[in-house]
Amino acid sequence: MGVEAARDEFVRDLDEVERGRLAAYLREADKARFLLGVTLVRRVLAQRFSLPAARVVLDRTCPACRKPHGKVRAAGVELSVTHSGDLVGIAVADRPVGLDVEKVDLGVDVDAVARVALTDAEMRELSGYDGVAKARAFTTYWTRKEAVVKATGEGLRGDLRAAVPDGVQVRDLEVGVEHCAALAVVSGERPVVQVHDGARLLG
Repeated sequence: MGVEAARDEFVRDLDEVERGRLAAYLREADKARFLLGVTLVRRVLAQRFSLPAARVVLDRTCPACRKPHGKVRAAGVELSVTHSGDLVGIAVADRPVGLDVEKVDLGVDVDAVARVALTDAEMRELSGYDGVAKARAFTTYWTRKEAVVKATGEGLRGDLRAAVPDGVQVRDLEVGVEHCAALAVVSGERPVVQVHDGARLLG
């Protein structure tokens, strides 16, 4: 959903760590993206567990340094939060999940980035596109890869040129012409995906 949905009233449900992170952002757009992502997570889990949003316990402890800037986690569910441009999305699942959304950038040097990020098969497919279609095709590949490394826990350490590992399912999501999105789930079976407009949760 769009960052324009972020509202000051959402701050009341944040915990101390989240308020600190919100205050640290300098750009209003970054503040809005963070606030909206946290609010969506809190409201989805509040509905799932029949709790007030402010009472949902979220943990962002980084496994490496133990500081509160890691991937958001909650007991009993797997989460993934993503944003790009004016879109924010979250994924909630019962197994490791990764969600990625990217704005199609017509100014990026697709060929240069593709050489270090795509498999040989993907490079061959990409060569069949030109212009906007090529930028969109590359962005589609990129979101799939980002979703996979988020789901598997590899983060930016993952090899983007590697093929999708066994036991990981990937789905493209429709989010309009300006963005591409993909969902990855660690599962042996194709996941059932339900897409919802977050605006309904925000009231």
